[in-house]
Amino acid sequence: MSGNGTLSKAETGARPSVPAIGRAAVGGLVSAAVGAVTERIGSLIPAADLDERDTDYIRETLPGLWALASLYFRADVRGLHHIPREGPVLLVGNHSGGMLAPDLFVFVLAFSTRFGVERRFYQLAHNGVVLGPAGRMVRKYGTLAADPRNAELALSEGAAVLVYPGGDHEVFRPTWEQDRVDFGGRTGFVRLALRMGVPIQPVVSIGSQETALFLTRGERLARLTGVDRMLRLKTLPVMVALPFGLMPGIFGHIPLPAKITVQVLPKLDLRERYGDDPDVDEINRDVLAAMQDVLTALQHERRLPLIG
Repeated sequence: MSGNGTLSKAETGARPSVPAIGRAAVGGLVSAAVGAVTERIGSLIPAADLDERDTDYIRETLPGLWALASLYFRADVRGLHHIPREGPVLLVGNHSGGMLAPDLFVFVLAFSTRFGVERRFYQLAHNGVVLGPAGRMVRKYGTLAADPRNAELALSEGAAVLVYPGGDHEVFRPTWEQDRVDFGGRTGFVRLALRMGVPIQPVVSIGSQETALFLTRGERLARLTGVDRMLRLKTLPVMVALPFGLMPGIFGHIPLPAKITVQVLPKLDLRERYGDDPDVDEINRDVLAAMQDVLTALQHERRLPLIG
């Protein structure tokens, strides 16, 4: 008891202020709302269905789309002969160009043109791509939601599978970092290849990051707005692009006609090169180093932005 006969805070127990209670309530409501949105978005993602890849659709649309890519992006895809004509292989690429990622578009068309529509080929992409306006079309070309289980399913069926370990971290990097391979420290692709007993085939591309002016990844903004939890995006990028000028990168854009070059490297048989007890970090370093060397060489080839 205090000297004036009233109970002290220590005796009564500290009580949270009304504003503190209000903030806690608001925080709870926000968390609940974010959770509900996340759950709703997750329910919209189609389950992986390898049979959704439609060979008839690819056969009908491939000539026109490849002609478009060849003219608009002056697509130059090299080294496809390194890819085995059959059997499972994990294609690992660096990623550029925002949500639409023209490098993916170009490579899928080039692969299908080279090997024919019967060569089973699947690509893992962010949920925003699978659910976006072109979602139905890309799923017919073999695009699956980015989930290791989907990759395992496709590889177990003897397919070639393309993954982009850098994800949104790499695809939304600033344009002036286009000459860097940056997977953001992610090594899951190595573990996937070891687990499935398949070779890694690096795929290096350049040009897509010139289809817009990417200013910032916006990682802090993604956390503040809850986008990182709702959309599984660790970034909320800002870019200057058609048709709206300064805009959030997650809404996609009309890509500028930048020249896109893709180089496929020889495959890497992990057990043969690294033995029965391979080191994941060593493999990751070797893959990144080989890809960076090729990307640096491709960058040196380019004379002007967009023109290539």
